[in-house]
Amino acid sequence: MPALLRYTLLSIRDLLLAAGPFVLIVVALLWLAYVLLEPTPPKRVVLATGPEQSAYAAFGRVYAQELARHGIEVQLRTTEGSAENLRLLRDAREQVDLAFVQGGAGEALFAVDEDRSGVPLVSIGSLFYEPVWIFYRSKLRAGAAGPTMLAKVGELAGLRVDLGPAGAGTRNLMLKLLHANRVDLSSMEVSELAPTAAVISLLEGRLDAIVLVSAPESPLVQMLLITPGISLFEFAQAEAYARRFGFVSSLELPRGVVDLARDLPPRDVALVAATSTLAARGKTHPAILQLLVQAARDVHGRAGWFARAGQFPRAESPELPLAEEAERFYRDGPPLLQRYLPFWLANLVDRMWIVLLSIIAVLIPASRVVPPLYAFRVRSRIFRWYGRLRSIEAGADDAAADRQRLLRELDDLEARVGRIAVPLSRTDELYALRSHIELVRKKLHVDGDGEG
Repeated sequence: MPALLRYTLLSIRDLLLAAGPFVLIVVALLWLAYVLLEPTPPKRVVLATGPEQSAYAAFGRVYAQELARHGIEVQLRTTEGSAENLRLLRDAREQVDLAFVQGGAGEALFAVDEDRSGVPLVSIGSLFYEPVWIFYRSKLRAGAAGPTMLAKVGELAGLRVDLGPAGAGTRNLMLKLLHANRVDLSSMEVSELAPTAAVISLLEGRLDAIVLVSAPESPLVQMLLITPGISLFEFAQAEAYARRFGFVSSLELPRGVVDLARDLPPRDVALVAATSTLAARGKTHPAILQLLVQAARDVHGRAGWFARAGQFPRAESPELPLAEEAERFYRDGPPLLQRYLPFWLANLVDRMWIVLLSIIAVLIPASRVVPPLYAFRVRSRIFRWYGRLRSIEAGADDAAADRQRLLRELDDLEARVGRIAVPLSRTDELYALRSHIELVRKKLHVDGDGEG
């Protein structure tokens, strides 16, 4: 054995063996806590968005980029819209974890009749406004003085109107508004086209009006707002709708916000808007929800046509309960550790720190037994030879004993003791053993000479 390892202050090997049981207990407790708490989020989630060319599809791509920075893959699933998204989330057989959902997307006309069975859902809060855009052909009601603007939702009766496909939240929300205006669907020629197909039909004259519920970032909305011959319906009763329906708000499309150079729109336009949220299954990993609400702040926190900077996201969720992680974010901001540590490490500590403190609190008192165990292991290498030394000494008291044999045994014992490696802190006991061997040797020689 090299001298550097042989002559050390402490025996690393004995220290590890003495502390080994406690290390195993700590490892076992940490493993159990890791399994039960699942601090590491899944590497892949599925996000249901909406139709192609919709604002949901555009936002979905942005969220995928945000979570990819933390090593989480977001698989985007195209759907008909919010109504289908709700169905997919609540169906345990569907592999969907997250989805964009607009207010009022449920199928029931009244909130108390909504079906909330299936997988429990949570929300990360309100993300952005989705105005109800009713576009119609300007010459629809041309008179002697020129085109007449539609003034009430009830005036859609008798027209060819597209309300969107059955899986879209647009249709369900519009049905609620039509019901409030006592408009029977049988009084309209209703179609259920996808947004792009509906826009084409409107431009080609096969439809009189279409309804879109979307953020202004939607390419279809922005295109129709600047298309000649297409008018935007103004909700003159916008505030009344906001008072009657908790899931819509009263907004104004500011004059010139669409195109300042062309002064579009030429005046402020009153609109009603649903508020969109990002819904998740109740068992979604908290770290995923935490990342989503932080991404929402970056994606939706800027100023827009209807919101000032910092207005969104916000801790409002009129139709779904707010997720605990989202509530924590709105109350305290991002976790402190994430400002200084990588996400995976900050999340691990954040999820495990209570367990770590509990383990430390239990093991600190228990660890006091480690020094005595260490001392016992080192001293046992020395004191176990005292039994043999006592046996040799007892033989020296027997007059009939073979003293030459006892001396040979003593020499063998001394040779073995000479090979014992103990840390420098215990060498006094080793030298004490060797001095005791020498005392027994002298006794054997003295007794042997006396007999001679």
